[in-house]
Amino acid sequence: MADKLTKIIIGAAIEVHKILGPGLLESIYEEALCYELELRGLTVKRQVEIDILYKGKTIKGQRLDILVNDELIVELKSVSILPDVAMAQTLSYLKAANLKRALLINFGEKRLIDGIKRISN
Repeated sequence: MADKLTKIIIGAAIEVHKILGPGLLESIYEEALCYELELRGLTVKRQVEIDILYKGKTIKGQRLDILVNDELIVELKSVSILPDVAMAQTLSYLKAANLKRALLINFGEKRLIDGIKRISN
């Protein structure tokens, strides 16, 4: 999944992490990353609401952290150890949004590259 868009997003995330470092709130990284992505000419939507269907019933309340160019989900975390459920959560978001690609980025890592997971559905 090493395409141009994911490379741009990963580069932007590394820039944010290089400047801010680990240990801040997820919302700080979200705002900084969105700004960095916009500086790089990408279309960014924050906290995008998606519906979950359950037996024909629409359930609201799920939100994507960031949607880039209406095609790639960026799920952010800022934790010392990424829980296993984060991967499952991101896969669920892909399915619900009917998208194919996502990045799970944990800004809590000392080296951000260790906290980046590419996910495809």
